[in-house]
Amino acid sequence: MRHGLLFQDRARRPNPGVEPRCADERRAADRSRTCRWRPDRILNRRRPGELLRFVVRRISSAIVERVGRPFSNRRSVTARGGPGVAQAAKQQAAAELQTALQEILNLHRQNFETSTPPQSPPPPAVDAASVIANHEARALAGIGRFKRAERKQARESAAAYAQQEITQREAQRKQVWRQTQDQMNLWWSALLRNDPEVVLSVLGEAFEDNEAPAAAVGVDGSEVALVVLAPSIEMIPERKPDQTPAGNLTLKKLTKSERASFHSTAVASYVLITVKEALAVAPALFACRIVALQHAGNDAYGQPRVDVLMAARFERGRLQGVHWNTTAAVRIVSDTATELVANFRRTTGEMQPVSLEREPEISGLLRQLEVEDLVARS
Repeated sequence: MRHGLLFQDRARRPNPGVEPRCADERRAADRSRTCRWRPDRILNRRRPGELLRFVVRRISSAIVERVGRPFSNRRSVTARGGPGVAQAAKQQAAAELQTALQEILNLHRQNFETSTPPQSPPPPAVDAASVIANHEARALAGIGRFKRAERKQARESAAAYAQQEITQREAQRKQVWRQTQDQMNLWWSALLRNDPEVVLSVLGEAFEDNEAPAAAVGVDGSEVALVVLAPSIEMIPERKPDQTPAGNLTLKKLTKSERASFHSTAVASYVLITVKEALAVAPALFACRIVALQHAGNDAYGQPRVDVLMAARFERGRLQGVHWNTTAAVRIVSDTATELVANFRRTTGEMQPVSLEREPEISGLLRQLEVEDLVARS
């Protein structure tokens, strides 16, 4: 290009402070003076459109120096990053919803270890070396090192006394262990007799860490009365992961029937796992009566109110052989309960509060319950 030649000519121009020594150098100096670099000439010699692109590049570089990056890049990053961030958030929300819904479906499949007779740990061994060392130290006190006969006799006497002390300590520890084991055996016998105080204490300790607050109200022979505070339908997620016809991820809103189905599954699951835990920690119980409650706000006096969602009775034998991993919680309750009281709305299947006008037994059970303590644990 022509402006390239101009820069080449300028590069060959000699130093103006040095006088040329020959005719050739003088002619080169004359050409350099007549061909000085002028930016306006270079700009004028650009092709059509190049000047505009040159100016745009200059302005863009000035903007980059002020802002840090071109405006065009900033807009493109926002356009590309925005949908990506939104999609990642949607995928995370879908995973959390899927986990929550799956936990509801699998809640009743928890297993509990059956109680076994308690065993007191064996008593610790006596530190014989320490006992012997203490006796020797007391026996050798005041006897010189060179009195070997006296020191020998003192050691023998100390060993005899140390052995007596060791035997005495071992006997004491065995006696304490035997007393502890006897108390454990008495407690186990009372549990097997379904002693009300022992059974209620065991169940209260077992229910302390439950996600759904539960309590044992009373024991009648080999049957225990239980209550569990189940979640309301507002605790069930409103959406579920789904796919559009095009195969894209979407969070579809649950229908009223679907949400009601998840809620009834949760209520039935909490009923089942409470019964399973009670029968596991109290192995002599034959049956469990249980009432599933729902917090219904406070009354005019600020006291918590509860509604009854389900009441059922389960016998230990009828829960054996159930295919827990493949059967839904509501189906298990329906098939295994010897008595069942529940109220479902016909249109959506939503659980409705049970009327207690014709349920005196449930009303009597609730009168024995400390509702405030149960609600406070939720």
